[in-house]
Amino acid sequence: MVKGRFAPTPSGNMHVGNALCYLLAWLSARSQGGGVVLRFEDTDLMRMRPGAVEQTFSDLLWLGLDWDEGPAPDERGGAYFQSCRTEIYDKYFDELRVRGMVYPCFCSRRDVRLVSAPHESDRAAVYPGSCRDLSPQEVAERMKKRAPAWRLRLGDETVVFRDRIRGALSCEILREYGDFPIRRADGVYCYQFTVALDDALMGVTEVLRSRDLISSSPWQVYVQRLFGFEPPVFVHIPLLLDPDGQRMAKRDFSLSLREVRRHYSAEEVVGALAYLAGLLDEPHPCTAEELLPHYAPEKLPREDIVLPRALFARCGEG
Repeated sequence: MVKGRFAPTPSGNMHVGNALCYLLAWLSARSQGGGVVLRFEDTDLMRMRPGAVEQTFSDLLWLGLDWDEGPAPDERGGAYFQSCRTEIYDKYFDELRVRGMVYPCFCSRRDVRLVSAPHESDRAAVYPGSCRDLSPQEVAERMKKRAPAWRLRLGDETVVFRDRIRGALSCEILREYGDFPIRRADGVYCYQFTVALDDALMGVTEVLRSRDLISSSPWQVYVQRLFGFEPPVFVHIPLLLDPDGQRMAKRDFSLSLREVRRHYSAEEVVGALAYLAGLLDEPHPCTAEELLPHYAPEKLPREDIVLPRALFARCGEG
């Protein structure tokens, strides 16, 4: 059975771009007779915002997007909150240490930037392996001065994965990315590691998300295959940009779902999002359930979508 997921980070208000992703993830799984998992990616507690979990529950249910597996709306911890899953991540991290597949890294971000070329797609620095072959004596000496992060020792191989929109994709992961961190110096586990494990352990078979996360896929697929898991099928949709053609952010209140809800019904919002996604010829009110017969991945746009100002024109009117 197809199992999709919602994986919000409760660091602010959901905006309409987030809502579009969650609507399409729900439609994709449900249209294939599958279900949806809800998981909160709150590992880095310093970034979380009070009230964001409550608002996310409220927004999803207001849109008519239910889930088959995950926390109840009154839960604030448990198996579907990453902040409560550290023991699970410890177990898999320890397995990698036993297998000799992780090593301590004492480089700062600035160190990496100074000695490496940027990645072509996102201009992120490629880690050059500066700490890869430190001797035990060198490690012990450096640990006296600072706690290390831990990086995954990659093999020199090509990672191939499938995207339902873009087809088969491949990445020479060591050359294009370099060994990547899986645990920070403060002990917090990194996004790529936790997401890869959670998707695998929760049985997620399809990950629909925005195309800005496509560069995360090779890392996550690599981690899953290290532990013998079958990676999911990916569906990377275009970004929904604001009317000025800029990427939306949770700090922008005008296009937050919380603000949109003050001026529009759930059916109006769902219909507008479906229109932007190519599922409707014009934006008219409807429910997520009513969209199921209209959903097909081949209908989804291939280029980023600029939100027309008129579509949510009542927002910000007081």
